[in-house]
Amino acid sequence: MLSRSCLGLLNLVSVDDYQALSRIPTLMALPTRDSYQINRDTAGSDDAVTPPPQERRIIVANQLPIKATRDSDTKKWIFDYDADSLYLQLKDGFPSDVEVLYVGSLKADVDPSEQDEVSQLLLERFRCVPTFLPSEIQNKFYHGFCKHYLWPLFHYMLPMSPSHGARFDRAQWQAYVLANKIFADKVTEVINPDEDFVWVHDYHLMILPTFLRKRFHRVKLGFFLHSPFPSSEIYRTLPVRDDILRAFLNCDLVGFHTFDYARHFLSCCSRMLGLDYESKRGYIGLDYYGRTVTIKILPVGIHMGQLRSVLSLPRTAKRVEELRVEYEGKVVILGVDDMDLFKGISLKFLAMGQLLEVHEGLRGKVVLVQILNPARSSGKDIQDVKSESESIAKEINEKYGRPGYQPIVFVNGPVSTEDKAAYYAISECCVVNAVRDGMNLVPYTYTVCRQGPLEDSESERPKQSVIIVSEFIGCSPSLSGAIRVNPWNIDDVSEAMNSAITMPEGEKHLRHEKHYKYISSHDVAYWARSFDQDLERACREHYLKRYWGVGFGLGFRIVALDPTFRKLSVDNIVSAYKDTHNRLILLDYDGTMLPQASINKTPSPEVISVLNYLCSDPKNMVFIVSGRDKDCLSKWFDPCEKLGLSAEHGYFTRLRRDTRWETCGLTTDFDWKKMAEPVMAHYTEATDGSFIEHKESAMGVSKGIVVENLISSMRSEGKSPDFLLCIGDDRSDEDMFESIARSVSNPALPTISQVFACTVGQKPSMAKYYLEDTSEVIKLLQGLATASEPSAFQESQQGSL
Repeated sequence: MLSRSCLGLLNLVSVDDYQALSRIPTLMALPTRDSYQINRDTAGSDDAVTPPPQERRIIVANQLPIKATRDSDTKKWIFDYDADSLYLQLKDGFPSDVEVLYVGSLKADVDPSEQDEVSQLLLERFRCVPTFLPSEIQNKFYHGFCKHYLWPLFHYMLPMSPSHGARFDRAQWQAYVLANKIFADKVTEVINPDEDFVWVHDYHLMILPTFLRKRFHRVKLGFFLHSPFPSSEIYRTLPVRDDILRAFLNCDLVGFHTFDYARHFLSCCSRMLGLDYESKRGYIGLDYYGRTVTIKILPVGIHMGQLRSVLSLPRTAKRVEELRVEYEGKVVILGVDDMDLFKGISLKFLAMGQLLEVHEGLRGKVVLVQILNPARSSGKDIQDVKSESESIAKEINEKYGRPGYQPIVFVNGPVSTEDKAAYYAISECCVVNAVRDGMNLVPYTYTVCRQGPLEDSESERPKQSVIIVSEFIGCSPSLSGAIRVNPWNIDDVSEAMNSAITMPEGEKHLRHEKHYKYISSHDVAYWARSFDQDLERACREHYLKRYWGVGFGLGFRIVALDPTFRKLSVDNIVSAYKDTHNRLILLDYDGTMLPQASINKTPSPEVISVLNYLCSDPKNMVFIVSGRDKDCLSKWFDPCEKLGLSAEHGYFTRLRRDTRWETCGLTTDFDWKKMAEPVMAHYTEATDGSFIEHKESAMGVSKGIVVENLISSMRSEGKSPDFLLCIGDDRSDEDMFESIARSVSNPALPTISQVFACTVGQKPSMAKYYLEDTSEVIKLLQGLATASEPSAFQESQQGSL
C-alpha cells in the first residue's frame, strides 16, 4: 500500500513539474535488459552473438585506494594498492566473479600533461578511474566546503561566528556541485547502466546520485554515509538542505552506521519534505514519487585477514617485544586518533591528569600513549587543537612526571600499521574519547590485536582487553562490553580509566570474548556483502515500472509508474457502461468533483445535475464517499434524492436521502472523547496554527470499508456488480483502490467484469487509470450520463442552467 507521503508529494510538485508530467505518454514501451545489449565490435554482423556481460560494481569515493609516489631517479609515477583503504577491503564481500571498478581522486597532484597516461595506466592495471579536479575546485570543494563546513556541521558544530567554524559559502557550494558533476562524468564514461551496480561513499559526494539518476533513470545506485547524520535541528540550518536530501532519495539504498543516524535522516525527510517511512519485513522504506528508497543500518567492520597478516609479521612481533621492554612494569592506556577537532584528545588528557591527581598510587605506574595520525586538512582550528593538547600534556608531565617516567607519551604520525598493531597488543586499555564520530574502528582493531596472531589466538592463554568508549560515536552500540562514558565529564572518564586498570582478570576476559566474537563475525566483508545483497533486492523492480523525470537542476527526481497506468478513455468506459446492468459508481468529493483550492465547497448546479441523472438510472448505485461529516454532506447534496452518501471516511453511510444514517458496525461508545478533548485542547494552545475538528468518528475506519460493504450488499440482493467505477484523488482514496484490487483478485468472489479505479492527477497510485483534473472527471461523468439517453440528459443540463 502506498504511504501518505507518496501521495502527499503531489502538493510539492511545481507548475513546471506538472507540465513535464502532462507529457507522459498514454502508453509507453517498457525497455528490457536485452534491448540495451549491443556488441559494438560486431555491430552490423548477422551472426554476432553478444556474450552476457560480467557483473560489475562501481565504487565511487573521494579518494582511490591507491598509493602514488614518484621515483626519485626517473621521476616517473609509481602506483600501488593501499591495503589499508576500506574501499579496497570491501571487495572481499563481493562474489569472486564480480569485477570491481573504482572512481575517485588520487592522493597526489598529477600534472595535466601526464593525466591521460596516468588514467590509462590506472584503468588497465588497477581498474581505477581517476577524477582530476582543478586545484582551485579541489581546494574549495574539499578543504573548503567538505572539511570546514560540512564536516563540523555533521558533527554538531554550528558556525556561530567567524572564529567558531566556517559559514556557508556559495562559491564553495558551487565547487562542491561541480566536483560531484565531474565524478558523475567519470562514472558515465565507464558504466553499463543496465548491468552495473554503483556504490557511492560518504559526505563528499552527497549530490552525485542526482546527476547519475538524471542520466540513467534505472541506474542501480547505493550510497553509504560514513559520517554522522545530525539531528534535524542541526541539519535544517544547511541552506542547501533540500538539494542534499533529494540527492539521497535519488538512490535505491541509503546506508548508515547506526539507527540514530538513520532516524535523524528520516526525521529530516519528514519535517522538510513531508515524507513518511514504513517498515516492512524488517526493511525501512521511503516512498518517493512511486519509488521505494530503502534505508539500511549496519556498522562497517575491519579486515580480519589483513590485520592478522600484520600481526603475523616478524617485524610486528619484534616491535611488540621492544615495547614490552620499554613499558615493563607500567600499565599502558592507548589512544589512537586523527588530529581533529572532534576526537576529544584534550579531554582525554584532562581525565588522565584527574586520574593521577585522585589516585596517587597510580603515579609512575600508568602511561597514556597517544598516537596522533596526521590531520586530514589544515586550518586554525587544527592548530588550536594541537596547541591545546600539547599544552595540557606538558602541564601533566611536568606535574606528575619524573626521570624515566612520563604520564603522557606522544607518538606523532604517520605511524606504520605494524607499529600501531604492536602498541595495540601491549595496551591494557584503549580509550576512544571522541565528542562525535561517525564510526571509529580503533576499538575493533585493538580487540583483534589483543587476541594476537591466528596461531596465538588458538592457544589456551586467556585474552584480555578493556575498551573505554564515548557514547557519542558510531561503534558504541556494537560494543556491549565496553565502558561507555560522556567525554565531556572529566570525572566520569577518569573513573572509567581507574575501573579499567583495577578490573579483575576474569571480567577483562569476558568483555574481550564478547567483543571479539562480534568483531570477527561482522568484518568488512560481511558489511559489504550485506549492503550488496540489499542493493540488489532494492533494484529488483527497476524494469517493472515506467520512469519519467521531473524537476530541474538539483531538484530532479523521477516518477515511477506502473506499466499499465494510463489515462482513462471516455470511449472505452462508455462502451463498458452500455454493456453492463449492475453498476456501482463511487466518487470522492474534495479534489475529485471539486478543486481542492476552491473556497466555496458547495457543489455546482452542473455537479448536482450529472449526479441526479446518473442516479435516475435503475441500473446504477451512485455514492459520494468523503471525509466530510454527515451534516455537511446532507446539506450539500440535499437536491440529490437517490444519491448515496458515505461520511467520515466510511463510518456513516446513507443509501439515499429518505433513509437513515447507519454506522459501519464499530463501537459507538465515545466516552473517551471527554478525556481526550481536554488533552488535545492543551496541545492546541501550545501549537501555533492548530485546531480541533469535531467529528462523530473518523478513527479506525477507512474508505475501503465502504467499498467492501457496498459490494457485499449488492451481492446479497442478487445484484452482483458487473461495472465498478471509483474515482478519488488523495491518500484516503487509495484505501478504496486497494479494497477493489483485493475484491477483483479474490477467486472465491464473483467476478466484476468491468473495473475502473481512477486517480485524479498523474502520480503513483493503486489505481490503474488517471484523469488530469476535476474538469475531466465531470466530463467523464457527463459522458456516462449521455450514454443511454443523450437528448434527455442535454435537456436536464439546460434546465439546470
